[in-house]
Amino acid sequence: MATSILDAYQTKQEEAREFDGRKLKVGIIGTGWIAEAHLKSYEKCPDVEIVAAADLIEGKAEAFCKQYGHPEIRCYKSHKEMLDAEELDAVSVCTYNSTHAECSIYAMEKGVHVLLEKPMCITLDEAVEICRAEKKSGAVLSIGFQPRFDENMKMVKKIVQSGELGEVYYIQTGGGRRHGIPTPFGTSFIEKETAGLGALGDIGCYSLDMVLNAVGYPKPLTVTGYTSDFFGHRPEYLEKPEYVEKFGVDDFAAAFVRLEGGIILDFRIAWAMHMNTPGDSLIFGKEAGLRIPSTDCWNGSIGGPLKVYHNVAGICVDTAIPEARNKGDNFDKKIRSFIDAIKFNLPSPVPSSQIIYNQAIIDGIARSARLGREISIEIPEI
Repeated sequence: MATSILDAYQTKQEEAREFDGRKLKVGIIGTGWIAEAHLKSYEKCPDVEIVAAADLIEGKAEAFCKQYGHPEIRCYKSHKEMLDAEELDAVSVCTYNSTHAECSIYAMEKGVHVLLEKPMCITLDEAVEICRAEKKSGAVLSIGFQPRFDENMKMVKKIVQSGELGEVYYIQTGGGRRHGIPTPFGTSFIEKETAGLGALGDIGCYSLDMVLNAVGYPKPLTVTGYTSDFFGHRPEYLEKPEYVEKFGVDDFAAAFVRLEGGIILDFRIAWAMHMNTPGDSLIFGKEAGLRIPSTDCWNGSIGGPLKVYHNVAGICVDTAIPEARNKGDNFDKKIRSFIDAIKFNLPSPVPSSQIIYNQAIIDGIARSARLGREISIEIPEI
């Protein structure tokens, strides 16, 4: 018997989430390397059945399904062909950045729920169209930011939201790799036609989400951006020398962003640089500051204990927050939270209403870099 109203509520919630025997029918659009992680996480969900897969490259979807022990999955040559032929509950969109928008929009127009890999898309205009399709369809749309489920990332947000720092006025964030342009799987990450964005979109979106989510995702107002591609045109930084000719995106980006609430965001991200890190992430508040140690290669977590800098009785004190041990299941949690949102009518775990601000900053950095000046960020009504 429940001892309180809260206990009774908790019991009902747990009972409501028991497997009811109905399996959601899921399709995978795009069968590149990230699709493997989606498939393996879906396999762990007893209430999910993967029934279809699609890829533009002839025979790629079939080879993918066979490789991972699912020859029964029906394969198609395009997302439209699959969505027209199948009665799906949900899809994972794991395609090139340049096709994120069209695949997601078409799926939601069919009434299908969408888990969209990051970055959300390439441009702000695409993000707006995705959000409008979501609103019109009523479908669940979640963006693929699995670091949200990391215990250390949760602690970053918990510290900021607790008020311990006081009013936040400045943020420094970023990250990167000393030597890590992603070409082991081909050139889809570095070609303008497929990726659209380089380090800025690939890992920059993660570091932005870490701090923006912590401070409540304030609206971006202006941005001064810079991008460069010094290393992507050097054969020693790529998997194959001939990839130099295909490199068409940024391998470094930096920006100065003004956010609502008087917050300044100082940002930098890199796929390659002559440095082990562009610096730790810092959140300055009027009552205390928070240091988030960087990692050698952005991995969705932190590089050591968090540290809060504050004053106690007029004395400067540093408080270390021990690094939490994760179980390595953040991707599984990303998939499970998406499925639960569908089944139990829950809010999107990583909502587009937040990530459109992330995309607006990325788009603003790219546009500002091209124009060579500061620009205002205007986000249309959804």
